[in-house]
Amino acid sequence: MDRNVGSYDLSKPLLHHVKLRTLTVAAALTVFTSSQGILTTLSQTDGKYLYDYATVPLLAEMLKLAFSMIMLWREERMNGTRSTLDWRTARLYPIPSLIYLIHNNVQFATLTYVDTSTYQIMGNLKIVTTGILFRLFLRRKLSNLQWMAIILLTVGTTTSQIKGCGEGNCGSLFSAPYEGYFLGLVSAFLSALAGVYTEFLMKKTNESLYWQNAQLYLFGVLFNFLRLVLEGGWQKVWGLFNGYDVMTWLVVLNLGCTGLLVSWIMKYADNIVKVYATSMAMLLTMILSIFLFNFRPSLQLFLGIIICTMSLQMYFTPPHLLVELSACQRDPGPALSTISIEKPNAAT
Repeated sequence: MDRNVGSYDLSKPLLHHVKLRTLTVAAALTVFTSSQGILTTLSQTDGKYLYDYATVPLLAEMLKLAFSMIMLWREERMNGTRSTLDWRTARLYPIPSLIYLIHNNVQFATLTYVDTSTYQIMGNLKIVTTGILFRLFLRRKLSNLQWMAIILLTVGTTTSQIKGCGEGNCGSLFSAPYEGYFLGLVSAFLSALAGVYTEFLMKKTNESLYWQNAQLYLFGVLFNFLRLVLEGGWQKVWGLFNGYDVMTWLVVLNLGCTGLLVSWIMKYADNIVKVYATSMAMLLTMILSIFLFNFRPSLQLFLGIIICTMSLQMYFTPPHLLVELSACQRDPGPALSTISIEKPNAAT
């Protein structure tokens, strides 16, 4: 059947629906990501965690695995299909979990050399490294305008995090040992690599998203469980829920929902959408902190918000809409033509 019926393109409503879903999921990811830091802070009692924070990722992975298995069962029951295990593909799923495990250790190592503010600023390098790996490994070409938007996003997020001279040491950013900067670069690279590899894995086959998630989160549960045992022994396992209250469970639920939204973005959108969603979440967190924790907004924060908004507009808006032509360029008017003048007939 021809997709074009007369002058009406049947693909346009479908394309609009996909874009609307992507926008909705990205907005939800922004909200859930920004809520994570706020809920984590609210889960403290007198500035301390009464629960073991290392148990939160494990429970979040278990939550995501359970949700994916339930949705997979429902999907197979409705469609009358059954997912089969392909070992050639399944053996690739532990790799993202291993990369994230190494990344977490590098993060802790980085914080032994640099302060928190410097670490947060260097963390913005993952925006650029994601764009580079996105181009190299996934063969996704970005326009010059999109590269400018990515760099502008890095500048905007960094600007929003820079403290004034009255808030800290102005020279502290460049006073850390070289090992700190090297580990910061490694951390940014690993974060981008994990995201890009996960996108490659999700789009490698046309398998169900829930079946892919089930395989991915199964290894996530396994690695987080082994980490918990190796760090604290079986005592941590038996005391898994010690100190948990309603707010702590909200932290787990929020982290689990964030992971599920990211998997949808990886399957049906791409890493750049995730980067923008999480970057905007950081700015949203700062804005909410003004009302919740009496955070004092700075000029850098407002400048960062403006720059990031410009970057968002620059990346996702079609170029022909960004560059508006003048009225005379849009409508040059009738072209000049040669006017022929007939000579009067001498006979008349």
